[in-house]
Amino acid sequence: MKNIKTSERLYSLDALRGFDMFWIMGGEGIFIALASLTGWPVFEWCARQLHHVEWHGFVFYDMIFPLFLFIAGISFPFSLAKRTASGNSRISIYKHVFFRGFILVLLGILYNNGLRFEFGELRYGSVLGRIGLAWMFAALIFMNTRLNTRILWFAGLLAGYWVLMLLFPDGESGTVDIFSREANFASRVDRAIMPGKLYLGNHDPEGIMSTMPAICTALLGMFTGEFIRSDYLRNRPLSRVLVMAGAAIVLIGTGKLWDMVFPINKNLWTSSFVCWAGGISLLLFTLFYLIIDVWNFRRWAFFFVVIGLNPITIYLTERIVGFSKANTFFFKGLADLFPESLVPLVMATGVTIIAWLFLYFLYRKKIFLKV
Repeated sequence: MKNIKTSERLYSLDALRGFDMFWIMGGEGIFIALASLTGWPVFEWCARQLHHVEWHGFVFYDMIFPLFLFIAGISFPFSLAKRTASGNSRISIYKHVFFRGFILVLLGILYNNGLRFEFGELRYGSVLGRIGLAWMFAALIFMNTRLNTRILWFAGLLAGYWVLMLLFPDGESGTVDIFSREANFASRVDRAIMPGKLYLGNHDPEGIMSTMPAICTALLGMFTGEFIRSDYLRNRPLSRVLVMAGAAIVLIGTGKLWDMVFPINKNLWTSSFVCWAGGISLLLFTLFYLIIDVWNFRRWAFFFVVIGLNPITIYLTERIVGFSKANTFFFKGLADLFPESLVPLVMATGVTIIAWLFLYFLYRKKIFLKV
């Protein structure tokens, strides 16, 4: 059984990041096509898990975003230690943190709106912007506090967000559900202060207020990264795995209990959602860490690692360039040879293959887009 060194790159983290991105790179299309083709209950269940819930509730697809933010959090203690060991000053590290946050916000606006200049019609909230801001604020907390204070920040942000939602609903909405899209406090604040347009008209899932609990998702990742870097149970990796699995179960249980009074809701990034999705994220990381970094079973993960080393690249490339024309060029003729019922599966598989080969080319050339 191998001993994980603090300086070693976590292969499991790259694999998990790739697993996360695989679903939006084409994986969801494959499983939805399989469900339509076979009608098998297992694939139909998978297909239902690959569409976001409309409001309250949770499916697997609601995990993709918080899992990525959680993973970004895990990476930070490693990158911070590396920069510090390389002699980077505190000021230079702060500059990097702010620069990364700013660039991700800017890329998010570009992703949403392209290069249009109708500023009143732009959407300023974005997935990349949420990652940038939540990670940035979590990094600042992490850099300037000890563990006990970080835990207080984590608990305070989650409890504070809940209290604000309870105390200041939109009383003019005419609904008794204070967590509805019309009445909740986060949407009310975003409608009042966010420029441009909101994604759902009266609500934006990547709004300003819901960034507050999202900071805690990044902090959970940073807690995990710091735990992996620490000397605690370093020579007993299975015990480490059990500790992380236990923490994950506690988080999942907390999220489920909190759901009774503060519904699990990705759109609002509720405190219960942070605990629930954070617990599942930690459980997934624990599983990947056990199999890949502890038991050293790595070959199977290479497919995901290629994706995980260039996540921003594939996210932006799919939006700006897209692979649909290449998919039609290379796979439409092949698809036409099959019965019509198989065409969606062939095309979904084709676009996934093309995207992966593009990333593999970058991998071989050692080209990695980092922010």
